[in-house]
Amino acid sequence: MTRTPPITGRVVAITGGAQGIGREIAAALAAAGARVAIGDRDLPAAERTAAELSGDIAAFALDVTDTDSFRGFLDATEARLGPIDVLVNNAGVMWVGPFDTEPDAATDRMLAVNLHGVIRGVRLAAPRMRHRGRGHIVTVASAASRLAPPGEASYAASKHGVLGYLTAVREELRGSGVELSMIMPTVVDTELAKGTATGAAAMLTPADVATAVVKVIGKPRFEVNLPGYVGPLVRVSNVLPQRVRDLLMRLAVPNQVKAVRGSDTRTAYEAQVLHPDDGRPGR
Repeated sequence: MTRTPPITGRVVAITGGAQGIGREIAAALAAAGARVAIGDRDLPAAERTAAELSGDIAAFALDVTDTDSFRGFLDATEARLGPIDVLVNNAGVMWVGPFDTEPDAATDRMLAVNLHGVIRGVRLAAPRMRHRGRGHIVTVASAASRLAPPGEASYAASKHGVLGYLTAVREELRGSGVELSMIMPTVVDTELAKGTATGAAAMLTPADVATAVVKVIGKPRFEVNLPGYVGPLVRVSNVLPQRVRDLLMRLAVPNQVKAVRGSDTRTAYEAQVLHPDDGRPGR
């Protein structure tokens, strides 16, 4: 007897899905037979992506920093495609530079999108799933959930916050049928990471992250590190003396202050982060 692939027919809603990692996730899931809803601040871009990709894909406006907008996205998805089986929290923004030159607006924006956006998505989607006794929320976080590269202090803080939040909520949802997963990649080749260094890790592609999302939906687990050695590296480093740990981290983790010093490659992207109404920030 042929077994039905675990993703076929599932309804998946993706935040920040118009381009970059979100677009690749949408493409991979649609190719695997899922019914996909793309949510994005830039609705025309989301609609173009939905039209360009093959499969059952719909596009909707979404601002993850606004509760009414997020609730409207979930409602519209369910009205169009049916009850949401999987929510992929993908939207994210990043400002890079010395901690003491970071504008307040950049700090506020990273917390609003990266942390509060995830909290909002979980708070709105998980009760619906728990009521049905099944569901899965996958959050595209970052290796910065465990590490803290110089030059990414507030970004790392937002991702550490996501890890803490999801760890606690996962315990509250235990036995409910609702799964939580975190994808924690190192540097991915997107606009968000433009001009930054990769450290000891090779540059990942959006397709690498999309593949991990497809796999974790098929076989749920809480933490997924990309590359896989990052998790063991962090665990080992945590038991080392601080002096040795510091040296190991300096060898493995990129110094983004040095990477962006004197460069204007991130200027256009970070203008969008600071002034989101002028463009669509995200992965």
